[in-house]
Amino acid sequence: MVIAAFGLLPIVAVATQAPVMLLYRYVDSRGVTVLDRQGVPPEYVGKGYQVLNQSGRVVQTVPPAPTAEEIRLKQQAQVQSQADAQLLDRYPSLEELDKASARRRAEIDALIAVATANVQTLQGQQTTLQGQAAAQERAGQEVSTSMLDQLRDVQAQIIDAQARIAKLQQTRSEADAGFAQQRTQLVKLLESPL
Repeated sequence: MVIAAFGLLPIVAVATQAPVMLLYRYVDSRGVTVLDRQGVPPEYVGKGYQVLNQSGRVVQTVPPAPTAEEIRLKQQAQVQSQADAQLLDRYPSLEELDKASARRRAEIDALIAVATANVQTLQGQQTTLQGQAAAQERAGQEVSTSMLDQLRDVQAQIIDAQARIAKLQQTRSEADAGFAQQRTQLVKLLESPL
């Protein structure tokens, strides 16, 4: 009978071992450090806490939730990192970026030259029409409606072409500024160690 009792002892000992007791340490709204066996109340979880074993040693540290500013900065850094990767992929060297910049400027300058030539042509047509209208007036005739319509149409075309030139010049300035900004960033990326 004694042998049987000793044979049961290990089973009883295992069954009666106390579960591991953990303590949760956090700071409450009054700034007081609290030790709690039940866990961390939901309103304090975001502030971070520590889990301690029954010996009082920290077994886990849960950091505070990031602030809105920290989240924004992290997102901004991710966006910048993606933009930098795309920039390096598109322009592996400063020479490539400079060539692209020169090509874009040449394209815009060509469009400006065409629009400027159109303005000069239209101004020539305007001068001719004004001369014809003046000749009609000097001859004592009333300027014809069709001629006045043509003059208005040419003047409107000149205004449109001049507006197009101004927009193209603005586009060129924006493109130059964009390439300058990309060049500055590319210099930083190419000089920084990987």
